[in-house]
Amino acid sequence: MSSRSLLAIALKFLLVFSLPSFADNVERGNSADSLLKLHQLRLATQKSLGDFYMYNGMEGDQRYARMIDSALQNGQALLGGLTQMPGDGSKALLAQLDQHWSGYQSELKALADTLKTQGYTDLQPVADLASHNQQLMALSAELYTRIQQESGQNVSPLTQLSREQSLLMQSIAVDYASRSASVGGSFISSGGENSKSIDEQASEFVQVMDKLEQAPQNTAATRQSLGAIRTKWRYIEKSLKNYNEKSVPFLVNKYSDRIIEGLETLSGQYAASNL
Repeated sequence: MSSRSLLAIALKFLLVFSLPSFADNVERGNSADSLLKLHQLRLATQKSLGDFYMYNGMEGDQRYARMIDSALQNGQALLGGLTQMPGDGSKALLAQLDQHWSGYQSELKALADTLKTQGYTDLQPVADLASHNQQLMALSAELYTRIQQESGQNVSPLTQLSREQSLLMQSIAVDYASRSASVGGSFISSGGENSKSIDEQASEFVQVMDKLEQAPQNTAATRQSLGAIRTKWRYIEKSLKNYNEKSVPFLVNKYSDRIIEGLETLSGQYAASNL
């Protein structure tokens, strides 16, 4: 057999054995991208509600109307990017999520328009919006889990923990804005009936920060990111733990956005190193 024939056979075998590996790598990449987009969609969903509370509490300040629009546009773009699902279960959940998001988006826009035109909103539509937001968060969490189950790819521990910390910070910000707005004299928690108080959530945030900072896998870059997050947290920690005293919604909203931005940078660093 000629050397040319041997080379052709070798290349054929190499192609046969490398194709499945390449396909697996593509599928893993698709799932990782979907999980990141879904996480960011959850943040946008929470933020849109928090921005509405700020819009209400700040007496129709148009910067928060623009933030609502931005959060909804961001969420819609992220949802539109979720096209590659690993199985039938995740595809079905995505269809439900798309339907619920459409309804939620319409409700929020209508309420924002009502607030702009008449200067106030009734309690029940706001309570319905908050309930719809909770349903969206629960459905997206279920999809996040299902993608991992069907793809066989789990988000690495520190990446996941830092993502959960972002969601917790956003939840704290939403609850603080809701309490400050006090629509109809009532406080509507982002977590529903079983939610924790703001000071309890703040204590949990500190505990998770301690856990992240103590992780032996941290690099110089992640330690720097953690330090920057901790510095920003100190600006609002006292206000969160004493939330029944002087209300400072603008300060909490401002620094929570910066903290979440830092946490998302951190989770990206962890993800890049598969930590």
